[in-house]
Amino acid sequence: MSVLRSIWSEHGRGRTGPRAQPFRAAEVRPGRVAGNVESRGAQDRAGGGTRVRRGVIVDDNEQFLAVARDHLSRGGLQIVGTAMNQAEALRQADALHPDVVLVDIGLGGESGFEVARRLVADVPGLGSSVVLISTRDEEDLADLIAASPAIGFIPKNLLSVRAIESLLGPRPGVR
Repeated sequence: MSVLRSIWSEHGRGRTGPRAQPFRAAEVRPGRVAGNVESRGAQDRAGGGTRVRRGVIVDDNEQFLAVARDHLSRGGLQIVGTAMNQAEALRQADALHPDVVLVDIGLGGESGFEVARRLVADVPGLGSSVVLISTRDEEDLADLIAASPAIGFIPKNLLSVRAIESLLGPRPGVR
């Protein structure tokens, strides 16, 4: 069980029970869904003089933002900003120029799919940097994820630097 999944479940928001099986990339959408991977910690930070990736997390739950920020920072992703709605996400992405923006699909009264669309359309350079996240089953959202401009989807219980790297590709300076 991943760190995020165990912490998130403690707060009653994680997916548990018989349907809480890990997702595998080949099950639904090869190349667009990060598979069952865990953070590699120091390995993710290794690489000599390589530049650390910078990220923004968009989620309407303050507890999740704090847990995800801590977990991903320990894994080697520099979290430069967080946002709880579309307006904040657009401001943060435009001002901070992150390498990746993680967008929760369910943002209270707003759609994460619309936030992803606006980020890609309105913020130069984010076309290949938006990743959707959710506690909901990817299978239930497959068509919407496929139609979105996001480069992929990561279930929140599998969120890690390694999962993000698997969607983004090699870091600058890494062969």
